[in-house]
Amino acid sequence: MPYINSWMHLVWSTKNRLPYLKEEILRQLIYHIKDYGNNKGLHIDYVNGHIDHIHILISMKAKQSLSGSVHSIKGESSYWLNKNKLTEIEFEWQSDYYAVSISPRDVI
Repeated sequence: MPYINSWMHLVWSTKNRLPYLKEEILRQLIYHIKDYGNNKGLHIDYVNGHIDHIHILISMKAKQSLSGSVHSIKGESSYWLNKNKLTEIEFEWQSDYYAVSISPRDVI
């Protein structure tokens, strides 16, 4: 079985950088993304954000792809926000994302 020690710092924003993620919504979203990741076998180490964007530190297994993991997290979290009517208008993430690898020795 392969051993992979790959860490990625992911960032993406709300569509048009709209300020959807007010403090209480962001708190709920962070908890939800961590819970979702654990249930789907994604190792989400850290989630934080601001009113218009989110940061995630993730470690993936050998059979997980970066694009698939991001697509899954973004799609499910926007669905969850809309299903629970946590924003006044329909919530959307921007289509793009930023990803950079992090050295395992820099993960605290």
